[in-house]
Amino acid sequence: MKEGSALPKNETYYHSVRLDVEKCKGCTICLKHCPTEAIRIRNNRATILSERCIDCGECIKVCKHHAKVAVTDPLDIIHKKRYAIALPAPTLYAQFPGEHKATAIIAALFRLGFDDVFEVARGAEVVSYAIGKTLISQDRTLPVISSACPAIVRMIQINFPSLIENIIDIVSPMEAAAKIAKEEFARKHGVPAQEIGAYFITPCAAKVTAVRAPIGQEESYVDGVISILDVYTAMNAFIKEGFEPFEIDRASAVGIRWAAPGGEATAVGSRNALCVDGIENVMRVLEQIENNRFDRLDYFEGLACVNGCLGGPLTVENAYVAKNRLNRIIKHAEQKKVNRTAIFEHAQDTLRMTKPIEPNNVLQLEGSIFERLEKAERIEQVLASLPGLDCGSCGSPTCRALAWDIVHGDASEMNCIHKLNERISALASQMIELERSTRFSSPQEGEKTQLRAKEESSHEAFRV
Repeated sequence: MKEGSALPKNETYYHSVRLDVEKCKGCTICLKHCPTEAIRIRNNRATILSERCIDCGECIKVCKHHAKVAVTDPLDIIHKKRYAIALPAPTLYAQFPGEHKATAIIAALFRLGFDDVFEVARGAEVVSYAIGKTLISQDRTLPVISSACPAIVRMIQINFPSLIENIIDIVSPMEAAAKIAKEEFARKHGVPAQEIGAYFITPCAAKVTAVRAPIGQEESYVDGVISILDVYTAMNAFIKEGFEPFEIDRASAVGIRWAAPGGEATAVGSRNALCVDGIENVMRVLEQIENNRFDRLDYFEGLACVNGCLGGPLTVENAYVAKNRLNRIIKHAEQKKVNRTAIFEHAQDTLRMTKPIEPNNVLQLEGSIFERLEKAERIEQVLASLPGLDCGSCGSPTCRALAWDIVHGDASEMNCIHKLNERISALASQMIELERSTRFSSPQEGEKTQLRAKEESSHEAFRV
């Protein structure tokens, strides 16, 4: 499923992750793996609750039927503007077998039709400097939380709104790269910035959403997001054909390390930093941070995917193989020294977010205080009546989620297969008792009893 930038938007939420209803079989695999409980199974098909989805792509990874897809931009979007700059994520470098330098990969991007290539790893260098200076010069709420992974930021908005103030107010390396790339290209070639498009080559769906519905910015500096999956085959063919190297200002190991867990924390230079990858692991640590369990922690790097961006849902290579390959690329890049004094000096101010990050109150009950208390009490009452197995057979991920859905009118107790079996067993017992009672009554009474039994059973069945 591919669409351009003119995709329809929900009035409140935009999402890259979409459901292909025709391929969905109604299994509960995605239901059980969604970290924000954004999926329900209704009428034998999955549905995604837009307000809860964070576009982490976990459902894309686990769906055996390929019913979850990421909507990205097609390659021909680069022709929408006069000049096109490729913004390769450092993850891209680790996707090609036998390549332990980025030179051939960058050359392949030029052959795809881009006029210039600006490595996102260069943007990561600048962001690392800006964050490091901020940690030293400003009194911040600790631990400071990275803003680089948009899926984690959106999860904090939903599940951990009290930690929003901890998120660093500096844009991601992708945004920094797009901004600096346009400025440099316009200055170098003497062309208007409006004629330049910057296009990110992405390993994940969350970056698409971050561009279409930015957090902390009115508008993204990025003009399109292209999946690694979509350019891999053509790029691989170009690499095998051979190439002529193109001269560009190359990134150092400092920025390339951001593709793997711990790379950001190392680049920022925090002495007491913690990196956690895998969204369920991140959720557990955020819970502990919220409960003041890490009082000496200065910086937290949270990555939604296991192995960081190397494990993104739109990558080609096995994440562990890619990690090993990236380490070799980093060794080659370590020879380059970073000397970007002019960019670094103004980066701390020009790369600040321009809008506050707001909480997403989807998990809060609506209404007056009295109404919220009443709903909360009803949820607990319904939950107490449920088996507590969290089996997902009802189409909700947990019994608590089903209780929430019942109170909000989106489900009934009969969605629970265990409650349904209890009701059916009770009805069967009643029918047996009624049948036995008719054997000892007069024919006339027996007919009346049977008639009453049929009426009662039909009404009961209708209620079920």
